Amino acid sequence: MKLKIVLRPMFILLLAASFFVAGCQSVTPPPTASETPPPNEEVKTPGGSEEPAPQGDAKATPRNETLYVNGLQWGAPTNFNLLSGNPAFPINYGNSRELVYETLFMVNQLTGELEPLLGTKYEWTDDLNLRIELNQDAKWSDGKPFTSDDVVYTYQLGKKYDINWSSFWTYIEDVTADGPQTVNIILNKDNPNKLTVLDSIEIMPMLPKHVWEEVEKKANNDLATIRKEVNEDPIGTGPYKMYFYNDQKITIIRDDNYWGQALFGKLPAPKYITHVIYKDNAAGDLAFKSGQVDVSQQFIPQVWKMWEGGAPVKTYIKEAPYYVPGSMPSIFFNMTKEGLDNADVRRAIAMAIDYGKISELAISGYSAPMEPSLTLNTEAEAKYVDQAAIKPLQWTTDVEAANALLDSIGAAKGKDGIRVLNGTRLGPFEIECPYGWSDWNAALEIVAQNAKAIGIEIRTKFPEAPVWTNDLQTGKFDIIMNTPAGGVSPSQPWNRAMTIMYSKGVAPMGEMAFYNWGRYKNDQADAIIEKIPTISDEAELKALYTELTQIWLKDIPSIPLMYRPWVFDTVNESVWKGFPTEGDGSNIPPQISMDGAGIKSLYQIHN
Repeated sequence: MKLKIVLRPMFILLLAASFFVAGCQSVTPPPTASETPPPNEEVKTPGGSEEPAPQGDAKATPRNETLYVNGLQWGAPTNFNLLSGNPAFPINYGNSRELVYETLFMVNQLTGELEPLLGTKYEWTDDLNLRIELNQDAKWSDGKPFTSDDVVYTYQLGKKYDINWSSFWTYIEDVTADGPQTVNIILNKDNPNKLTVLDSIEIMPMLPKHVWEEVEKKANNDLATIRKEVNEDPIGTGPYKMYFYNDQKITIIRDDNYWGQALFGKLPAPKYITHVIYKDNAAGDLAFKSGQVDVSQQFIPQVWKMWEGGAPVKTYIKEAPYYVPGSMPSIFFNMTKEGLDNADVRRAIAMAIDYGKISELAISGYSAPMEPSLTLNTEAEAKYVDQAAIKPLQWTTDVEAANALLDSIGAAKGKDGIRVLNGTRLGPFEIECPYGWSDWNAALEIVAQNAKAIGIEIRTKFPEAPVWTNDLQTGKFDIIMNTPAGGVSPSQPWNRAMTIMYSKGVAPMGEMAFYNWGRYKNDQADAIIEKIPTISDEAELKALYTELTQIWLKDIPSIPLMYRPWVFDTVNESVWKGFPTEGDGSNIPPQISMDGAGIKSLYQIHN
């Protein structure tokens, strides 16, 4: 059976969501409201009631019962509606997914495995059928049971409306209930993709049918109207419910009737979780350092200086690179551009780049030494590739060897020191990423500087983000930076490889493309990418991924510049102690104590 890969734009955005969580946190967000509530401001509590805030903090909660977080909400909340497209914390899609609305399974960043939550077990009964058994203890916060009807309803919403999880229906034929506690997901026989369907069971938040079908009815099934629903008191299955929100903060309160006590053995330790909405990174970092914030998902430059200064701050890994890698921000070449269309030129650029300097200056040393591959250098991904087989093709920083390579292909330096190859001057080439993305800006300045040492002229270009997005998708670039399918999910590293290399369905230069932005084409790579999602045998998968990585290392359509965390999980133990760290035996991943299997951290911490 031949896999046909069809990716809609919304799905590409979904798969890249983790990049937007972790990929640009060093950027100063647009200013929001002030950090402290003004007197007599209208504040909102669930159910729509309004009351004047007292002088000082509205709806204050005891500090020793409240976990404070930052870096997940940068503006005043407008709604808590998953179907709106832009819900506020803790409903935002894909980075705090287990607090109010839960998923069927929890992804563990450390292992790549899916752990039980609303679902207890999943299995492929054949090549086209995924059977999921549900937890019979699961209940909604209004006391009604969670059943297979809710799962079917949630999936069907994506078929009925154009929402975050609609694109999964590209690979799904139907979702059906088999009794109250069992669900069958039937793949599209003409376009099956097991990996993508497994993504759905760990990222899709389950919605209560009995609540949302009433919302649909009231809106006459009009999505634009449904999206206007504020949903300020969400009914979920998770351990928390809405407590209070205004323009400065959002607070949720523990549901002491949470069904998951049977699964986790107890209730989460914090009674409240509050996200203060800081005006920028600097304000959030200051609050974190002083112990006003317990868990930070912000980019903090030189984080070690905080604990050297005496603050009880720690990261998951005690030494550099401090954070577990979750993505590879990379540069992509326009494969139709003369000079850059030569693989040896691209290899020379790759060999000239000082990756250690990029790690040190652009991302505070949070990137481990670069080992170019389609896979991250993590336990969850490195197992897919024969490391010995790809080692001869992997490049390292070697300016002398890069110059020798260019000499060998006849790229001679002109009087100005810039090389000319077959009549084409190697530059100036523009290298591009959005203005204000300071870590990426710094990385590209280093690439441009390094290229001069091998006689290639590269100039940085930092437009506003909308211009960059248009240039990226239409191919209006020489070299451009982006993150190919960042994040951890069951479809990795296939999803990253597909985003970089798959050529089928990619519009030509000048038209919109949502993956393979450089328009790379290799028929064997396409065939492997189509085959991988149909294979279950681990040895065969390893052989396929190894071959695909070898093709990429030879052709070099992209160059990863750094490893970047999926999320910046940094904790201050002034109030809450016992956050998981590498080697503590807990197997709890550094997923900000609320995303996927990271939620288990809430059951371990204590005052």
